[in-house]
Amino acid sequence: MILVTLGTQDKSFERLLKAIDKEIEKGNIKDKVIVQAGYTKYKSKNMEIFKSVSNDRLEELMDEASLIITHGGVGSILTALKHHKKVIATPRLAKYNEHTNDHQKQIIEEFGKLGYIIPLKDLTKLDKILVKSKTFKPKEFNSNNENFKKLIVSYIEKTNHISWFNRDKVAILTALINLFIFYLLNLTGMNIYLNFTIGYIISCLIMALFKTKRLSNPITSIICFYLIEGLSLLLLVDNLHIDVILSKFFINILVVIIYHFLVKKN
Repeated sequence: MILVTLGTQDKSFERLLKAIDKEIEKGNIKDKVIVQAGYTKYKSKNMEIFKSVSNDRLEELMDEASLIITHGGVGSILTALKHHKKVIATPRLAKYNEHTNDHQKQIIEEFGKLGYIIPLKDLTKLDKILVKSKTFKPKEFNSNNENFKKLIVSYIEKTNHISWFNRDKVAILTALINLFIFYLLNLTGMNIYLNFTIGYIISCLIMALFKTKRLSNPITSIICFYLIEGLSLLLLVDNLHIDVILSKFFINILVVIIYHFLVKKN
C-alpha cells in the first residue's frame, strides 16, 4: 500500500494527486493508494481519499505502507522517517499557489542530501522516481545529525506552515459568538458573572463541536481560561469601572491570543 500525506497546509496540492492518478492509469502504480488530502479537494476512482484521519489511524497507515509520498512539510517527512519508511517528497510551489514561498524545495533538498528521502523536483518524472524507490535504501533516521538540526532551525525561521487565521479561525469565531451571547444576556439585566459563566460553557461546547485542536492539558486549560477571563472581568468592571461590554471585548481578544500560543500545533 502507498500512503500519500499532504499535511495540514491550508492550500491545495492537487498537482501531486493528479500526477499520482496519471501513474495509476498508466499502470506504473499497482498498489492500493490511500490519501490524507487535508485542504486538497480531489476526486479519484483510483485512490481512497480522506480529508483527515485520527492520529492513531495515521500511525496504522504509516505502519502498513510500503512507500510514502508526501509534500515538503517537515512534520510529514519526520513522521514517515520515524516509521522507517521509504519516502518520496515533492515541494509545494508558490507559483501554483500551493504555498506562500518555495522553502519546501530547500527542505526536500537537504533531506535528500542526507540520504533520508528521495526528492521529486519534477512531477513529470514521478514514473522514474517510483522505479528508483524500489531499490532505494534510506539512511537510518538520526535526529542528532548536525545538518538535520540546521534544517529544522531554517524551517522554523522561514516557514509559516499554516496561516495564523486558518489555525485559529474556530477560536476567533467562538470569541465573536461568545461576545454576542454576553451582549444579549446583559440586555436582560442578568448578573454579569452568571452571564459570563453561561457564555463560557457555550463556548466550550462550540469548540468541542468543531473538534478544534486540543490543548496540551484540556481540563487544566479550561479551568485556567475560566479563571483568567473571570478575574480579568472583575478587574476591568469592578475595579477599573470600564464598560462591561467593552471589557468583555478586550478579554476575548486576550483569550484568542493566549489560545494561539497554548494550543497544540498538530
